[in-house]
Amino acid sequence: MNVASIIKMLAAVAWIAFFGLIFIVVLRASRNKNVKGAVTILVVALCAAIVLSIVSAGLVFIKPEQRGVVISALQPGGIRPEPLQPGLRWIIPFFENVVTYRIQRQTYTMSIAPNEGEIQGDDSITARTSDGQEIFVDASVIYAIDPAKVVQLHIDWQDRYTDELVRPLARGVIRDVVSQYQVEQVVTSKRVEMTTSISNDMKQKLEENGLSLINFILRNITFSPEYAASVEQKQVAEQLAQQAKFVVEQRRQEAEQARQVAQGQADAVVINAQGSADARLIQADAEAKALQLIAAALEKNENMLLYQYINRLAPGIQVMLVPNDNPYLLTLPTLPTPTPEPTFTP
Repeated sequence: MNVASIIKMLAAVAWIAFFGLIFIVVLRASRNKNVKGAVTILVVALCAAIVLSIVSAGLVFIKPEQRGVVISALQPGGIRPEPLQPGLRWIIPFFENVVTYRIQRQTYTMSIAPNEGEIQGDDSITARTSDGQEIFVDASVIYAIDPAKVVQLHIDWQDRYTDELVRPLARGVIRDVVSQYQVEQVVTSKRVEMTTSISNDMKQKLEENGLSLINFILRNITFSPEYAASVEQKQVAEQLAQQAKFVVEQRRQEAEQARQVAQGQADAVVINAQGSADARLIQADAEAKALQLIAAALEKNENMLLYQYINRLAPGIQVMLVPNDNPYLLTLPTLPTPTPEPTFTP
């Protein structure tokens, strides 16, 4: 409790005491009792009540979160040009009175939810985008009274600045800015830019009327039921298209994998065939060289072929019989005719 409140309380007590004494004096006078001393006390009580009333009417305590606007009958414009600062202040009793204003931060919320905004029910801002779509915006404006402009605010708006300045100004600025963007930009790529534009415009217009914008909060954006349904259908179509694209890509990868497997198998067949061909060429070349060597050996030794033939026979064969009426496959070497042993006649 501040000093001004205490003095006002004392003044009220003094007036109560004064009227109580009047009742006592009248009662004693009606009973023909001495009232000389009571009258003296009555006069003292009256003087005390008047003094305390005058002092209480002249003292004003301004809290730290307040500024006082002095309405004066002695000023040419009917108001002091400078506001009262925090503390115990003096005004001219009965010729001046004080209207206090909070300079604390205040929040005004407009929401589609029934119990979130300053006004019960749906208080969202209905706005239309540049492409004709209707949206519903939930927003909060955090603001404060400029202490240096509180006198002018009182002259222009008094205590109506919340309902008649902040609310309509915010709704108008939001509608104007939203109308510059398409509906898809409002909720995606341009949302931050749009919020910044709303804040700048609102800050300028509030400052012109003695208020300071602390922050603008774009809480939520809701679409009309028709547009929400179309967006949902579009998202479903996009998801189906993405799914189809995924299936096509999966099939393409499977086909590519099968092609690579087939290519690998074909390459393996080619490599095997090439290896077989190379091996045959090497073998043929070796056989040709062997035949050349054999031919060369036969030219030098005609019995070489017979020797090879004999080597191919089974190793256990020592005597071979051939029909006497068939020719020989190979020309047997001519055996030397044995020399007849000399005979002696006795």
